[in-house]
Amino acid sequence: MSQKIIILLLLAGITFCASCAEKEVVDVYDNAGLEPVTGDTLVRLLPAEPDLLNPVLSTDTYASIIEALIFDSLIERNPETLAFRPLCAEKWEVSADGLEYTFYLRKDIKWQDGLPMTAHDVKFSFDRIKDPLVNAPHLRNYYEDIEKLEVMDDYTVKFTYNKKYFRALEICGTMSILPEHLYGKSPFNNSRLNRMPVGNGPYRFLQWNTGRDIVLERNKGYWGKKPYIEKIVFKIITDNTVALQLLKKREIDLMILTALQWESQTSSEKFNSRFSKLKYYVSGYSYIGWNIRNPLFADKRVRIAMTHFIDRKKILEKLLYNLGTVVTGNFYVNSPEYNKNINPYEYNPQKAGELLRDAGWKDTDGDGILDKDGRKFEFEFLIPSGNDFREKLATIIKEDLAVQGINVEIKKLEWAVFIQNLSERDFDATSLGWSMPLEADPYQVWHSSQAEQGSNFVGFKNKRADELILLIRETLEKEKRIEYCHEFHEIIHKEQPYTFLFCSESLVALDKRFMNVKVYPLGIRPIEWYVPEELQKY
Repeated sequence: MSQKIIILLLLAGITFCASCAEKEVVDVYDNAGLEPVTGDTLVRLLPAEPDLLNPVLSTDTYASIIEALIFDSLIERNPETLAFRPLCAEKWEVSADGLEYTFYLRKDIKWQDGLPMTAHDVKFSFDRIKDPLVNAPHLRNYYEDIEKLEVMDDYTVKFTYNKKYFRALEICGTMSILPEHLYGKSPFNNSRLNRMPVGNGPYRFLQWNTGRDIVLERNKGYWGKKPYIEKIVFKIITDNTVALQLLKKREIDLMILTALQWESQTSSEKFNSRFSKLKYYVSGYSYIGWNIRNPLFADKRVRIAMTHFIDRKKILEKLLYNLGTVVTGNFYVNSPEYNKNINPYEYNPQKAGELLRDAGWKDTDGDGILDKDGRKFEFEFLIPSGNDFREKLATIIKEDLAVQGINVEIKKLEWAVFIQNLSERDFDATSLGWSMPLEADPYQVWHSSQAEQGSNFVGFKNKRADELILLIRETLEKEKRIEYCHEFHEIIHKEQPYTFLFCSESLVALDKRFMNVKVYPLGIRPIEWYVPEELQKY
């Protein structure tokens, strides 16, 4: 499974969620005496439809959840210990200087069309990521310090770095691998396989009914331990209210609940007799991003003022029922990289008003809207449609800022179009979230080189921040790296390219017919589940 950072709608990513590494694995059910059996279908909610299914090209969590079942990487994290373990590679070696990583592939792995997977497929996939013509800037930055990848023989590859990188093993070992004989035949960015992928994982693609569902089936030729669930149907429903109704009718087995649904709409005895409710923190955060290219937000005093205008504690309480924590920076709040000495900017409209006046914003014509140099303070707030939290958040911000003389227009777009607008930097302000690996590298989201084509959508540029990002990357000694992370956190806090919102809990409802359900530090693993024969529905 690739460990890339992925765009995340709040409370949307469960496969990639991470709680504190110290937490123990929790068994949801007592399965004593039950023997796992094959069969049945898992129907899970997909709140937005992906644009494509190609792990090199895709950037959103919805695509990544599906791709993780279709494609295996060279290594993966042990779900219990979080240490890396072999997957498609049976072993690996790291040179004494930390610059060479050699992987020895298994010889029994086949692509889902029956042809063998070899080192040449690894090389092909690496070359696609490195190719500037491929739409993968979000991945490419992690591989820029790899000097070369050599195919030593059909089942051995060696990555050579030109400098040390603290995530090198993870980046090389969890790289997405595609079959060259298929993906090399057509233009990569527009390949027909981007909507009908062929991989090497425990599930294989079956069909994609646009606007309705994406269906995977158990890969009977899988080289490893085969999953028990015969099919997984990702049912595309963009309305959370409709989704909950279908869940209660048992037409959906698994979905992420909103805080409101968790607290007050799924508390009946009937619901809890049919469904388990699982809760755990996610390794990530939600935010409001201010496009610094827009003259409105070019001045950090304005961005700090916007944060002072937003009552995050009230939003957390009213919209999320306090199921989360207000954060101040980009690292996971429960990790040592997060600087706990930094306090959130308080809700203080008076302070915000002072900052705006200092920046030259005043209502000079008495129409109730702030202006400066003939320009009104008004902007579009871009959100993905169908997300109840985002819509309520945007409405609160619109109403609160109107009182302060700022006009906000809410613009809702379907997920694929929304992502396109971000990629093209066509927005004023937006709200989203990031899900991150256990040890995050801020380069993709924050380095100035990523402002035009990478994931630095807001256009943040800061010389010292760039220096710290590179130091974080190249420092293998953890304590020193944490010092750099803390200084970087301070810069981000003072500059406020984002108004950081919350690290939230993932709230999951799951039909109780599924057995062997465990909550790991990395979340839940449907590939381990089964349904007793007498409880199977499909």
